[in-house]
Amino acid sequence: MTPATRQEVLGLYRKVLRIAKSWQSTSGQVEETMREKEYIRNEARTLFRKNKSVTDPKLIKQCIEECEARIEIGLHYNIPYPRPIHLPPMSLAHKQGRTLRQQEKLRKISKPIYLKSHDEVS
Repeated sequence: MTPATRQEVLGLYRKVLRIAKSWQSTSGQVEETMREKEYIRNEARTLFRKNKSVTDPKLIKQCIEECEARIEIGLHYNIPYPRPIHLPPMSLAHKQGRTLRQQEKLRKISKPIYLKSHDEVS
């Protein structure tokens, strides 16, 4: 990891922790706010520790993009949890080639960037 990339990753980690510190839930209830703050901190710790041994520059870039996307979505919708997606079964493949293997491949490809690591950790 280059020093510039390291600084960028550490900056993102600090940014997430600052967001957690000042987070307010949409309901305004103290218990829910505390639960969401704790979720943000735990999720950041878990994902950053999980990816600390990544050395491939492309993977590092993907992780950085995912972190930035989750920050933006969380701040925009004021929801710290990843937004789920719903794809109806057998909806992605062409009518002639509807096989389960193709469906799994297309679902993996069509998954938004902000959900890539969430499924691995959860």
